[in-house]
Order: sequence, then structure tokens, then C-alpha cells
Amino acid sequence: MAQRAVTITAGSALALLTLGPIAVVLIRAEGFGALRPGDLAALRFTLWQALLSGLFSCVFAVPVARALARRRFAGRGVLVALLGAPFILPVIVAVMGLLAVFGGAGLVNAALAALGLPRFDIYGLHGVVLAHVFFNLPLATRMLLQGWLAIPSERLRLAASLGLTPWAQFRVLEWPLLLRILPGAFAVIFVICLTSFAVALTLGGGPRATTVELAIYQAMRFDFDLGRAALLAGMQLALALTAGMVAWRVSLGAGFGAGLDRVQPRWDGQGLLARLWDGLWIGLVAVFLLLPLALVVWRGAPGLLMLGPDTFRAAGHSLVVALCSTALCLIWALPLATRRGELLALSAIAISPLVLGTGLFLILRPFVNPFSMALPVTGLVNALMALPFALRILRPEAEEIRADYGRLAATVGLTPGAWARLVLLPRLRRPLGFAAGLTAALAMGDLGVIALFADPDRATLPLQVYRLMGSYQMEAAAGASLLLLCLSLGLFWLMDRGGRVGA
Repeated sequence: MAQRAVTITAGSALALLTLGPIAVVLIRAEGFGALRPGDLAALRFTLWQALLSGLFSCVFAVPVARALARRRFAGRGVLVALLGAPFILPVIVAVMGLLAVFGGAGLVNAALAALGLPRFDIYGLHGVVLAHVFFNLPLATRMLLQGWLAIPSERLRLAASLGLTPWAQFRVLEWPLLLRILPGAFAVIFVICLTSFAVALTLGGGPRATTVELAIYQAMRFDFDLGRAALLAGMQLALALTAGMVAWRVSLGAGFGAGLDRVQPRWDGQGLLARLWDGLWIGLVAVFLLLPLALVVWRGAPGLLMLGPDTFRAAGHSLVVALCSTALCLIWALPLATRRGELLALSAIAISPLVLGTGLFLILRPFVNPFSMALPVTGLVNALMALPFALRILRPEAEEIRADYGRLAATVGLTPGAWARLVLLPRLRRPLGFAAGLTAALAMGDLGVIALFADPDRATLPLQVYRLMGSYQMEAAAGASLLLLCLSLGLFWLMDRGGRVGA
């Protein structure tokens, strides 16, 4: 009963924070506005690029995650941690890395010119999809990898003792795993791409590649048409919830049952062809994801010497906000780690951050100075935005734990506190560490609500990077971007590693 009350409270708070700002903006605008002809074109482009981005990210993640689950090699842990870097990078920093590789003066076009081949133009639909795959392929890979590592070793040993062929093992063990995880992963990535702003702004290449989020920005920034912005935000929310409901209906909830938590070697995929296939996928994805990251490091290293006290103060603010957001997000996620809770949380990343920020500003203005609440509000919003990712990571494992041990816990009369301390949290340690690291890194790199609320004394590190770029201190901005990258990766690695050690 107490656990149900906690779940209802967490869900109510989530619904209030996601729907409340839209309602406030609607009241201020006195109703919905009217769509313009360009808005329908933006809606079509948004749906198409989100569909392609989610499809490519999930399809390519399957062989990569399978290869990482089957192979053990020197530096594997470091590679797995680094493969998560693109998703947790600040968008503008990652886009600069992609331009260094695929842009007009990038490495790819230099190689094509040397070979006498046509140049590659990164701007347009293909550029937006490329950037979204760069960001979201690591997320899909890690979600699948968590599932592969959760297969009890007894199942793998039984498959080996029965002499199952590779195809039979894939059909019996791995295909149910994909049906359980991939629909939810696709839904999360699809919703992320629905709200794409910075990627479409920098790589869209013109009006033909305008997303709904860009249309909302235009409605609020240039036209101050809050009614039209609210209508577009409502459409965005409806699309996200529809995607979540479809994923919820088609995904399978059954797992593989409980095991004895013994770590056993993999007997499958030991042939030469399988090793070459896995090595090819690991090598390709490592080059695709880490080369832009390496160029960010290369160009940002000289700028570290140009950083001033304001930048380090902003870094301290970002660390505090990230740690608080992580704690709040995990406390919020644990009681909501159900299929319905995950569907409800999708609305958090479906709502436009611009509308969310404006609604919070209008809510706070009659009571306090919004600028004095910049950091607490930023921490709250970051926890809200990271909640769907945390639930996507935690929910499959949490449901398996309840299915495997729930009746036994009820039989011996475990209280909710004892259940969490003795059963749930120890067995969730690996995905919990991954979710904590992901939340902390996302909060470190967020440039959203803080841009509306912050004053010079309360800037975070992403806002400081933006200010340095705006004042044409490009070398200092590159150095601050590298500092931001190191802090984000450091938090992610510490928490993710802490969850995996001894799990």
C-alpha cells in the first residue's frame, strides 16, 4: 500500500510538471493559435527524420551490442564507456566535431577530393539523420548491451550443452531480448528526434529541413505567438505519446527468469568468421563515434590555458546541478519503473524545452525572482528530462526482479524498505549505475532553461561556452568545451563503473 502511494505521488508530480507549463502558456495566450502552411511541412519533415534516425540507430546497435556482449579484449571497458560519449556531449560541441569530419573542410571531403570523387554535403535531411544517429546509436547500443549481459549464464550454458546452432540460439535467447528492448529504445530515440532543435538549426540547411521545435522557436522568439507555440507543443506531445503507446503494445515483457549471478564465458561465436564480423562492427562504430570526439579534444587542448575564474565557477555550478539532478531523477525513477510509468515519462522529453522554460518563468514570476531560482529550476528540469532515459534503462530489469522474487518477498513478509535494500537495489546495481552516469552527464551538458533564467553569477558551463562563442573567444570556447567534455565523461565513467564493479 505504501509503495503504491509513492508510485502515485511520483506519477502525479511528473504529470503536473509536464502539463502544467503548457497550461500556463495556454492561459497566457488565451487559447491555441492557428497553424501556418510551413508548420505542416515542418511536421512532415520532423516525422520522417525521426523515423529514419530511430530506425538506423536501433538497426546498427544490434550487431554492435551483440559483438560487445560476446567479446572480451584489452580496453573493452574503456571503449564501452567512450562509446557513450556522443550521446552525453553538448549538442553544439558534438556538431562541431561532426563538421570537422563531414563538413565542407572536413576529413571526409578532403579524402574524397584527393580521390577525385564528388564532395559530401552534410546539410539537409541526410546531415540531420547522420547527426541523430551519431547521438543515439550509443544509447541504443548500451540499452541492448545491458539486456544481453542480463541473460543468465545458466541459459547460455544450457544452450551450449544442447549444441544449439548460432541461428537456434539467436531465435531462442536473443530474439526475445530484442523484442523486449528494441521497441522502447526506438520510442525513446524517436521522441528525442521529434524535439530536435540545435541539430536541425545547424545542419538543416534551410526551410525545407525545419523541425517542429524550430517552428516553436520562431513562434516564440520572432512572432511571440504563444498560442501557436502551445499548439505545436501539444502536437509534439501527442506524437510522442502515440509512439510510446505503440512501443508499449508491441514489446514483450517476459524475461529469462532468475539465475545464480555466475559469470560464465560465452561459448557462441568463437569461429573465425564470427570474430571477424564482431571485430568489424566494433571497429566501424568506434571510428564513427570517436573520431569527431578526438577532433574536439585536439582543437580544445590549447584553449584550456585561456580559461578564467568565471569558467571554473560555472563548472562548479554545473557539477552541483548535475549531482542534484541525478539524485532526484533516481529517487523519482525507482517507483515509476513500470511500463505505464515509462509511457508517462515519455512526455517529459516530448515537451518543448522552450515552452517548458517559458511556463516555469510565468509560474515563478509572481512569487520569486526567477533569476534567483536559476540553478534549482535547472536541476529540476534536468532530472525531468533525464527521467525517460533512466526508466528505459531500469524498467526491464526492475520488472524481471519483481516477477522473479516478488512472490518470495511477499511470502517471507519483506517490508518495502527491506525489499528495496535487500533485493531491488543490489540486483539493479548495474543499470542503476548506467542510469546515474547518463543523467549526470546529460545534466552537465544541458543548455536549456538556464539560458532563460541565468544571470552572470549563476551561469553553468554550457552557458559559459555559449557566451564565449558569442564574444568571439573561440579558443577559450574550445577549451571550455573540452573541460565540459572531460567533466561529463568523468561523471559518467565514475557512476557507470561504480555500478558495474562487483555487480
